Amino acid sequence: MHISIESPLSAEVAGQLRAGDQVRISGTLHVARDAAHKRLVEALERREQLPFDIAGQTIYYMGPSPAKPGDAIGSAGPTTSGRMDIYAPRLMQAGLRAMIGKGARSRDVKQAMQQYGAVYFAALGGAGALLAKRIIRAEVIAYDELGAEALRRIEVQDFPATVVNDTVGGDLYESGRVPFRHSVL
Repeated sequence: MHISIESPLSAEVAGQLRAGDQVRISGTLHVARDAAHKRLVEALERREQLPFDIAGQTIYYMGPSPAKPGDAIGSAGPTTSGRMDIYAPRLMQAGLRAMIGKGARSRDVKQAMQQYGAVYFAALGGAGALLAKRIIRAEVIAYDELGAEALRRIEVQDFPATVVNDTVGGDLYESGRVPFRHSVL
């Protein structure tokens, strides 16, 4: 069973999600990787306004390939989330509600998710062409000079993801291993 959710996410919706839930996300996401994250955090530290209102937003860790004519975006698979771990707690403090990527998060990021009521979703790596079909609009909104790492706003319809880390400390990457810890090979 899949849970349909809208982005931006409310604190109430984020608080109801649990590690292992399968979701379909519709609405607005923002796309940013390392270089854009660095600039966002630097802007926050200088008390500057961000290029978008971060409250309740979801950032997708992705660097798209160029779009074919008629497509909103090219291949749009997730990138490794750990590279954003040094920036994620500060962005959650500023209001970021969710992140989408692949791979485990650091202890500091998981603690910040509990503190600020945020969640982390995993998208299926290696399926960028299929995920791109769920993106109906894409536009660069800042840092155009970063190319594939520019900050983008995308509109998605029924974007598939799995809750990995929830607001109460659930971690699918940990709990998913439990049944196999004592198995004999």
